[in-house]
Amino acid sequence: MSTFGPLVSPEWLHEHIGEPDLRLVDFRWYLTGRQGRDAYLGGHIPGAVFVDLDAVTGKGPGRHPLPAKQQFQDEMRRAGVGAASRVVVYDDAGGSIAARLWFLLGWFGHGAQAVLDSGLQGWGQPLETAVPMVTPGDFKAKAPQKTRIMDFSRVKRLSNASGARAGRVLVDARVGERYRGEHEPIDPKKGHIPGAVSAPWIDNLDADARFKSPDQLRRRYEALGVDGSAGAVVYCGSGVNACHDLLALELAGISDVKLYEGSWSDWSQQNAPVATGDKP
Repeated sequence: MSTFGPLVSPEWLHEHIGEPDLRLVDFRWYLTGRQGRDAYLGGHIPGAVFVDLDAVTGKGPGRHPLPAKQQFQDEMRRAGVGAASRVVVYDDAGGSIAARLWFLLGWFGHGAQAVLDSGLQGWGQPLETAVPMVTPGDFKAKAPQKTRIMDFSRVKRLSNASGARAGRVLVDARVGERYRGEHEPIDPKKGHIPGAVSAPWIDNLDADARFKSPDQLRRRYEALGVDGSAGAVVYCGSGVNACHDLLALELAGISDVKLYEGSWSDWSQQNAPVATGDKP
């Protein structure tokens, strides 16, 4: 198993950029108003290739279902990812988008992937606008690790049990106002899954938009009841930002953590209860 990742610093990347086995992926994406590809063409880290979130979104529950094995393999090969590549993924949103590709690479068995801590802003200069020529890679996707995800029916059973403080901890990675039901920009219902605790992804970061230390992250999640003894299931709006919490939990040394694939975009479409306010 590779010891590469799950984070690399901008300083590390400045030192290692250009190494032949290093593949740099720009994974910028925006919920509204902008296109990630346009941002990439306006300036990106030298040598980076662009991968669109929608190109690695499949068919299934919610707004961003997980991709099929062949779909993901084809997209990674087009991006020049090989079986022996070390992949560094970045965005300009604190890693909240990049963490999704980090998760997907692990889900399909790659094992040598990292998010650029503090992203494009932490990198600084130089930037380039030229699109590099890419030799297709030989990335080989393995069977996805189904044990790392949960569907609606299993999360509903978990939600029902959580009132008795039984089973896994259900973790909501969205910002607090969406968890509390004060604001919902896209999905049909406001609020959160009953029994879920609020752990906004942005609170994994310090004032410099870098991930907090493993000790700080462990204390954060332990205070929410996620201490590794019962496991956890993380969700967000569509399953993208939740991967930031998954990365933070890995940094904290807390394992047995799963992703609710459809997340709130799935739950809010179902005949399922909704909670609002600060409490689970």
